[in-house]
Amino acid sequence: MQRKMKSNLVSRILCMMLIVAMALFTVGCNKAEEKETPSGDVANVTAPADNSQDDASGDADANQAENEANGVTELGEGALSFNFSVVDKDGNETKFLIHTDKTTVGDALLELGLIEGDAGDYGLYVKKVNGILADYDVDQTYWGFFVNGEYAMSGVDSTDVVAGESYAFKVSK
Repeated sequence: MQRKMKSNLVSRILCMMLIVAMALFTVGCNKAEEKETPSGDVANVTAPADNSQDDASGDADANQAENEANGVTELGEGALSFNFSVVDKDGNETKFLIHTDKTTVGDALLELGLIEGDAGDYGLYVKKVNGILADYDVDQTYWGFFVNGEYAMSGVDSTDVVAGESYAFKVSK
């Protein structure tokens, strides 16, 4: 009997340690950093607060020229900015810098007409991204949603816009 109690106690301690480790990992993953990515993509930033109008428009023109040179299309208006990319079934990537005041990635992309889909029990089922159809019922492919290169743990319509994170849709099988 004492051996069973000891085994039960060890199991509970290990479970508690696992829960604490998962909580620390989750908190550590949510810290946003503003930095340039290794591929030279534009870092995620918010709009400058105290620049003069001339400085702000000059900086915006320079940033837009740099983005165009890097193959990044800027869309939208707003205080929040995030990188967004679309990878089609052939592996071709289209990059965007999205400006928005929306709080979720899905709302921002819907507003700009970059995504289309059907509402379902689990949120928005995205069928079309940047005009490209991927529908499992039609061609056994679907749009996978990624946050910082990792498969997202939530749908696009329930994922909050976070400075420093990048979002992507990739055709998956």
